[in-house]
Amino acid sequence: MTDLPQETGDERVDAALGGLAVLGDLPVPAHVGVFEEVFTGLERVLASVDGTPDRQK
Repeated sequence: MTDLPQETGDERVDAALGGLAVLGDLPVPAHVGVFEEVFTGLERVLASVDGTPDRQK
């Protein structure tokens, strides 16, 4: 896996990507849930940038 930068320059993105840190401690089947949480966090950041209302599941 490629090393990710420590910081992106946006603390909201950094916080969302920080969730990936737990992957090494989890069994592979549990990774899907982590990826979904990170994706949702990134969607929220993008929505706030372009003014799109936040979509909650």
